[in-house]
Amino acid sequence: MTSPSPPNPSTTKQPPSPYPDPLIIPPLQDHKQTFIILHGRGSNAPAFAPPLLATEFPESHQTLHSAFPHAQFVFPTASKRRAQIYHRSVINQWFDNWSLQTPNERTYLQIEGLRETSAYIHSLLKSAIAQVGAKNVVLGGLSQGCAAALIALLTWDGEQPPIAAGFGMCGWLPFRKQMEDSMVAVATEVSVDDMSGGGGEDDLFEATGESGKEDAPAQAIGFLKEELEVLAQGSSGTVQRVPLFLGHGVEDEKVPVELGREAVSCLRRLGVNTEWHEYDGLGHWYSGAMLSDLVNSLRIMTSWEHTQAQ
Repeated sequence: MTSPSPPNPSTTKQPPSPYPDPLIIPPLQDHKQTFIILHGRGSNAPAFAPPLLATEFPESHQTLHSAFPHAQFVFPTASKRRAQIYHRSVINQWFDNWSLQTPNERTYLQIEGLRETSAYIHSLLKSAIAQVGAKNVVLGGLSQGCAAALIALLTWDGEQPPIAAGFGMCGWLPFRKQMEDSMVAVATEVSVDDMSGGGGEDDLFEATGESGKEDAPAQAIGFLKEELEVLAQGSSGTVQRVPLFLGHGVEDEKVPVELGREAVSCLRRLGVNTEWHEYDGLGHWYSGAMLSDLVNSLRIMTSWEHTQAQ
């Protein structure tokens, strides 16, 4: 009996990717750097990218595109998912989440999307790193795209090199409270262990400040990876070598600025060098002033050669 022939790879249908091909904006000059920027919930790359890159800064009239003429801009589009809070309507979203007025409710809704999106973003990062090197790659996002980017950085494979920088606009940090609770639990364990050894208050403070400070961030990031079932290798210290810029409008009606402040506090406790900017009178969006501050910060964080578009 003749065994069946193996399928022809050229005719075998592959399952379609849940993520559309990214929108790629080429650099104005030679390709030396890559930005990967995630849109907000309900949007997509073609709608998000053009106005972002065209927004002029106050006074200089420069744009994000002209400020980094050697940068390729990669704009992914989120997959279609059912949004529970919108009566299970199907929209573009990096992950599902409940109301941000009560961000610690129904956090289970976030898990599947964050796991899949993190894996997708990691693949984009690896591709960009292969092209231009890790120190020439920046990851960022707006709103839910900011939240997804932060989680992708926190779950980034410990064996991979740290990228140049990350940024977020009008976003928040999913599972912030759970990670902070995890860090508190580690500090409490250190305190109890030290007290059981007969140490006084000075020894207790020293133990919590040293061993607890070192163990707590790893424990919190380990919790996040376990919650999302992310099979990342190596240590959790990679993200602590990636400086972050976070900006937020004080008048944000969709993602309250307090969520941004809480994200910064948590990230700093995790050992992430995080720069924070608030913008009076700004709602749930970016502004020329925010983008100008972002560019100035990235120039310091990345140490890239400062060139102007011609």
